[in-house]
Amino acid sequence: MNSEKLNILKESIKNAKRIVFFGGAGVSTESGIKDFRSKDGLYNLKSKYGLPYETMLSHSYFRAHTETFYEFYREFMITDAKPNYAHEFLAQLEKDGKDVKIITQNIDGLHQLAGSKKVIELHGSIHRNYCERCGRLYDLSIVKNSTSIPTCPICGGEIKPDVVLYEEPLDERVVTKAMIALQEADLLIVAGTSLKVYPAAMYINYFYGNNIIVINKEKLDVNRKIKLQILGKIGEIFKSLNYFNK
Repeated sequence: MNSEKLNILKESIKNAKRIVFFGGAGVSTESGIKDFRSKDGLYNLKSKYGLPYETMLSHSYFRAHTETFYEFYREFMITDAKPNYAHEFLAQLEKDGKDVKIITQNIDGLHQLAGSKKVIELHGSIHRNYCERCGRLYDLSIVKNSTSIPTCPICGGEIKPDVVLYEEPLDERVVTKAMIALQEADLLIVAGTSLKVYPAAMYINYFYGNNIIVINKEKLDVNRKIKLQILGKIGEIFKSLNYFNK
């Protein structure tokens, strides 16, 4: 691993006053969760349902085939994965007093499980679910333990995961938080994302300046001037910094 690039990353983190970590599916692959767009990702695998996974994660499919949606969702989207070193590193930075805000496209909740408090979830979370009739909130267990369409034990309404499906808009309140975080930051680390999911990918344009570091397994063509690009696994790269060996 290039020691010069690692030193630049390490010093950039040390000197930054406000850090935003903008992460995608690649942040969680080291926890055993498949990403979507890599050659081994969900979108390039043949679905046993005879449909692309992207179709099955759409709002229209959820409405038309709710029971099959949940069968798929329980099998492929609910996970018992644990945080990897990337999640733990960011949580430790925050614990040590660094102003670190995480903007994630992931719905797995692993940043919070690692201990991070300032997490902005653009696409929601599998850990939040709500009754579409009465609005009551439920944790993951109500979906995980159901065998068909989960229903509210209070009013009998259908439960929907608080995740953004294809064809659904992002929550404007969450988007506003992300934009403000990016505008206030002096270091942006973009990691584990193809930057092909819109509108999320365009939000990095709300970061002012060129102090942008990209960490990804494959080289990205970023339509911004960047300070540094490092190829590799995010957790391994953070571990190589020996940042907390003081």
